[in-house]
Amino acid sequence: MEVSSIAEQLYFTSVRVETIDASDNKGIATSFIFDYKSENKQYPFLITNKHVVSGTERGRLTFIQARNGKPLLGTGFTLDIEHFENIWYGHPRTNIDVAVAPFAPLVDQIKKAGTNIFFRWIGNELVPSEDDLKHVDAIEEVVFIGYPIGIWDTKNLLPVVRKGITASPIAVDFRGEPQFLVDASIFPGSSGSPVFLYNPGIYADKSGGTVVGTRLYFLGVVASVFFQEDVNEIRIRSIPTLDLPVSVSRQMVDLGVVFKASTILETIEAFLKERGELTASP
Repeated sequence: MEVSSIAEQLYFTSVRVETIDASDNKGIATSFIFDYKSENKQYPFLITNKHVVSGTERGRLTFIQARNGKPLLGTGFTLDIEHFENIWYGHPRTNIDVAVAPFAPLVDQIKKAGTNIFFRWIGNELVPSEDDLKHVDAIEEVVFIGYPIGIWDTKNLLPVVRKGITASPIAVDFRGEPQFLVDASIFPGSSGSPVFLYNPGIYADKSGGTVVGTRLYFLGVVASVFFQEDVNEIRIRSIPTLDLPVSVSRQMVDLGVVFKASTILETIEAFLKERGELTASP
């Protein structure tokens, strides 16, 4: 597989996560690789949700091996990590479901095992600025990449890409929090999926005109979903990492909560400042 187009590269930003807690309950979720740049330095991180890693004893990350700079589809490498929860750092605010882990030490472990892996990361240059958001409409098509109900290409070890639309404007903080809604089918395993606004080749601007060119923004991470728990009550819940049976009285609504990319930047900056590697916000 020649990984040259934007769409092809997006497939290799996501990493499959499998977890086991103290009661031997198994979970499946998504993470992705993010490269934070500041002061001419690069800090690669793995990103997922707090609820994915909370209470976990062991974790397993699955990568695709590389040869001569190309992916060896179907040839994977699994990195097993004890005390999995301990490698993650959560957003300082408890209600923001974002967790990050330094990626470089994981790559070092993999290289010590004599393996090279193929991946692509999401750079902070893909995070839309306030000026960029002025040109983003209230209803936009989005894609997210992950492992819904654990589904993936078991032959080639690739994740699954899904599509939806924004259900609340990206530029507006839904319910006053740094999040927005997507109208999409989100299932257990989708936790931690990266969300993109991706218009290849041509797209419409806010004035109704047509723009020739490709537009790509990294918007944030999938974290929660709306549940209808009975006839009169709808609540937001963290997306389960297990595919548990859902009774008729508790159904998932096709509305997902995405924490904005800014919350990922905040989490990384808090991590780096705590360790004295970042003295001021860029």
